[in-house]
Amino acid sequence: MNNEKTSSAGPRVIEKDNVTVRFSGDSGDGMQLAGNIFSTVSAISGNDICTFPNYPADIRAPQGTRSGVSAFQVHIGSGKVYTPGDSCDILVAMNAAALATQYMFCKPTAAIIIDSDCFKEADLKKANYKTLDPVEELGIKNEIVQVPITSMVKDCLKDCGMDNKSILKSRNMFALGLIFWLFDRNLSEAEKLLRDKFAKKPAVAEANVKVLEAGYYYGHNTHTFIDHTYRIETSRSTEKGRYMDISGNKATAYGLIAAAEKLGKTLYLGSYPITPASDVLHELAKHKSLGVITVQCEDEIAGCASAIGASFGGALAVTSTSGPGICLKSEAMNLAVMTELPLVVIDVMRGGPSTGLPTKSEQSDLLQALFGRNGESPMPVIAATSPVDCFYKAYAAAKIAQEHTTPVILLSDAFIANGTGAFRIPTVSQLPDINPPYVPSELAGKWTPYMRDEKTGSRYLAYPGQKGFEHVIGGLEKSNDTGEISGQPENHALMTRLRAEKVARIPVPDLVTEGEQEGADLLIVGFGGTYGHLHSAFDELVKRGEKVAFAHFSYINPLPANTAQVLRAHKRVVVAELNGGQLAAWLRMNVEGVHLEQYNQVTGQPFNVGRLVDAFEKIIHG
Repeated sequence: MNNEKTSSAGPRVIEKDNVTVRFSGDSGDGMQLAGNIFSTVSAISGNDICTFPNYPADIRAPQGTRSGVSAFQVHIGSGKVYTPGDSCDILVAMNAAALATQYMFCKPTAAIIIDSDCFKEADLKKANYKTLDPVEELGIKNEIVQVPITSMVKDCLKDCGMDNKSILKSRNMFALGLIFWLFDRNLSEAEKLLRDKFAKKPAVAEANVKVLEAGYYYGHNTHTFIDHTYRIETSRSTEKGRYMDISGNKATAYGLIAAAEKLGKTLYLGSYPITPASDVLHELAKHKSLGVITVQCEDEIAGCASAIGASFGGALAVTSTSGPGICLKSEAMNLAVMTELPLVVIDVMRGGPSTGLPTKSEQSDLLQALFGRNGESPMPVIAATSPVDCFYKAYAAAKIAQEHTTPVILLSDAFIANGTGAFRIPTVSQLPDINPPYVPSELAGKWTPYMRDEKTGSRYLAYPGQKGFEHVIGGLEKSNDTGEISGQPENHALMTRLRAEKVARIPVPDLVTEGEQEGADLLIVGFGGTYGHLHSAFDELVKRGEKVAFAHFSYINPLPANTAQVLRAHKRVVVAELNGGQLAAWLRMNVEGVHLEQYNQVTGQPFNVGRLVDAFEKIIHG
């Protein structure tokens, strides 16, 4: 919905249900900070949000070059926002390279704000333009708003005593001030965020605040800047509570902390830094006051092995990584399978193989999570669907690991790990109980390590220091009866079956179908972080009158009990995923007699909703 209101006191106001802004510039221009502040203040204002940071893999590409461009896209709305948007209404391009690489993400009606001071001949040459007219060369038809941001920032801070390099670092705040004026955001909230961020550098904080205000009042006072502003109503469906703008990685960390609090256990993370999972380690390292222990180990193997030791000692044990790290951790993960110790393994998926695309997003680790270990080593696998859902799936992974004495893999991906959403903060009392199968006290002196809870098949847990429950476990196969090392064929077959049955018996929620409950012309299926894009495509197809349904997997091993029923209830099924067809292969292995169409994308980028809709309509009417 777009409504326009005019006023003699200022520019016309366009009321919109949702709007998308994309900040872009050199990787040193602070686009991620500007985008984060805009999204946080929008969340505080009552809008639903979804963000997409897109930054280069280079540690520091040459300044002003196309390979060094960093972007941050923010989608805000008055209703539910599922994606960061296929294209933007406003593009901020801080230099010539940003314009060249980012204008393709603009809607035809979008306005492009550029720092005109950064389009000199030398800038154009560095950004690999062939002419001195970038707009004509790129074929841009959008409105270009030229603002001399650099010179105005220098003038604003000329008496601050800072050197030129430090002054230019605040250019992003001038651009943010313009956007705040355009969308009627609260300046005081942004100023508070800046003062909190630079609390140890008050001079830097005040310089940024001054430039932010200068950008805001430039938009307000310069009527030739742009002839309209936007108004986005607050969300009409927002549940009352305390909210924060949260990234997926931070939400994962908070979910683990909440699980440890619920359990009354120490949270231990053994990890090794790797993009895009490192922020889980960084965030947890901030919370020593909550009893969180983090160890940055010398390698991935040590990170996982140390977590297994912590689990044996009674901690809530976690290790975090991305796809390449899962390869290295696989031997230690198998040790957790064999010893039947609780362990949460976080895999924030990225583009591969090898180093691949470390800052981009894929879902290509699914089969590795399911099968990437030697021997028969079944392991529960669950997947988060959004930045906010990372909190709940991290909690769920900890609950499954503790209650079923097994390692659990939690799949996230770079898109939802780095993206943000509006998170309603729950209390620990609102979260489900976690009930590990602690060994009954009456078994003291007669307990053996692989005695099991009959209901779940989980082995009873005893920890060092419990008198009468001293025991040894390890990687060699053990006797189910005595816990001693055993090479007996029958015992190995039994233990293999018991470990598999334990995982298969884990209760998981049923698969939920939205839209047509049976007989749809097309059932759209996906898993993990593609939820928002697929849901948006489903919504658009419903608006067009198509008879469609949508089902999304969060629990992948074991699969929901009604999986076969849901898949068989519809005429055609398409499985859409950011890989070559791994979920489709897993479903074919587990559900007989179902023909699955596939929509696969391996570009390192999220789905485009418009392209999904076109592809699904072709399947429906094909």
